[in-house]
Amino acid sequence: MSVFGLAFAAQAQTPDLGPNVTIFSPATPRAEMQKKVDETYALERHNEFGAERHAIFFLPGDYHLNLPVGFYTEVAGLGATPDATHLTGDIYAEPASRDNNATTTFWRSIENLAVTPSNDLMEWAVSQAAPMRRLHVMGSLTLHVHQGWASGGWISDTVVDGRVDSGPQQQWISRNTEWKSWTGSNWNMVFVGAMQAPRGDWPNPAFTRVDRTPLELEKPYLVADDAMHWRIVVPSLAKNTIGTSWYHRNTASARSIPFSDVYIASSDHDSAASMNAQLAAGKSLLLTPGNYELTEPLRVMHPNTVVLGLGFATLKPTHGTAAIETADVDGIDIAGLLIDAGLQQSPVLVQVGPRNSNGQHGDHPIALHDVFFRVGGAGAGSADVNLEINSHGTIIDHTWIWRADHGKGVGWTQNLSNTGLLVNGDDVTVYGLFVEHHQRFQVQWNGERGRTYFYQSEIPYDPPTQAAYTSASGVEGWAAYKVADAVKQHEAWGVGVYSVFHNPDVFLTHAFEVPKTPGVRFHDMVTVCLLTNGGLRHIIDDTGEPTKCAPGRIDPKLTEFPTAQ
Repeated sequence: MSVFGLAFAAQAQTPDLGPNVTIFSPATPRAEMQKKVDETYALERHNEFGAERHAIFFLPGDYHLNLPVGFYTEVAGLGATPDATHLTGDIYAEPASRDNNATTTFWRSIENLAVTPSNDLMEWAVSQAAPMRRLHVMGSLTLHVHQGWASGGWISDTVVDGRVDSGPQQQWISRNTEWKSWTGSNWNMVFVGAMQAPRGDWPNPAFTRVDRTPLELEKPYLVADDAMHWRIVVPSLAKNTIGTSWYHRNTASARSIPFSDVYIASSDHDSAASMNAQLAAGKSLLLTPGNYELTEPLRVMHPNTVVLGLGFATLKPTHGTAAIETADVDGIDIAGLLIDAGLQQSPVLVQVGPRNSNGQHGDHPIALHDVFFRVGGAGAGSADVNLEINSHGTIIDHTWIWRADHGKGVGWTQNLSNTGLLVNGDDVTVYGLFVEHHQRFQVQWNGERGRTYFYQSEIPYDPPTQAAYTSASGVEGWAAYKVADAVKQHEAWGVGVYSVFHNPDVFLTHAFEVPKTPGVRFHDMVTVCLLTNGGLRHIIDDTGEPTKCAPGRIDPKLTEFPTAQ
């Protein structure tokens, strides 16, 4: 671990978070900080599929810095609130591709800071898996650079003193946020529990507003106090909320886990067996930045265990197992991880609760925050199901479940992945669901009373023929979101499905397939055909007009399903 500007006595109390974690204090010389930041960014600026992982932490205080955030880099303050750590300067994510194109600006995060941007404008031009959480932007925020394309994104528990400009962002979800104003709408903009959500109704502009967040459970975060006592803060469940947790509401009920109850793991010396021994002993697990090859799953069996990754810590099963399996117990929290499929196909990558789980977790649900999945891209990998939810009442708070469309080990017969998300549990709630390119159902939902707030899905680019991409007689392709025929209650808000078929004469009959029952309701749906091949025949079941590809592209929209009679 790199520790800058700490007295010797303080260093003695600083946990060893390894060589890929940098901790700055207000006493750190500015030039020294800038040099370290620049070195990290030079490594991570274009490192889309690289192995390096980094976290940069700031102890409470004031800083002046130019801070670009590259791939696999987490930037976070260590104060009890964002305003405890104040950075002045250009803190930004810039487009990873040419011509200000940010559609591949992935895997980076910023949280728990107050930022006063230069020229009153913070630029955060990102796409999937680039969360902004617990931020106070003391100025305005733009989600693009010079009108360049982007395919984001996620903001939660954040205050922006000025305006937010989404520009050409294709879609976005904002949960428990507040700002002076929002400008920009494209395909699908969703606001849940957002103060000052923009006015206007779907489909023009493409805004979906849900006034209150029914279940708000914020991501755990690190805090270091003046005496250098470190802890993981685990926020408590709140219901029917609006606006940010730290700015308006009493968060005293949050639980703290001292580092004496936390095992700090390192990819250099820890194995699945050593981490499982600590989990079995009742420890929470902090995974420092790195790549962890697992010969067996991490088994999270005790209630209220936190598994928190730093700097996009990456788990990769090597023997065809899951990366994580949990028991069906209260209060497990898994956050800040990238799950990479291994060369030997895994039946499932993360399994939340065993099959036929029946626990009722009330005010202590199992939760996943910023847990991302990747099949191929960095190298060959395969999985049948990426994320399987069996425990009732689970909350998913932002995920991107991606079968790679570019990179290494990519192809219809190479990076095999049938299903992104499989939900068997009842009363599962998902905010910010991004699922892309899997070869059968992107999402398969079997549980009752499920709720999804925002959905973005590109179906696979690479079916070689229609025959290879047919789910049933007379049904082209596999729906991007399938609600099982037996389900009686399900609801989703702000959902979009896009086709980018590389081969001609390939179509998808239904973007969404759902049972025809009054308790299954979808709000604000859009389908889009990119490029010129194939397309989507219907939005939901046999309702909704077909897409029209370029030239003269038409993106059909539907406000309600079932439609009013």
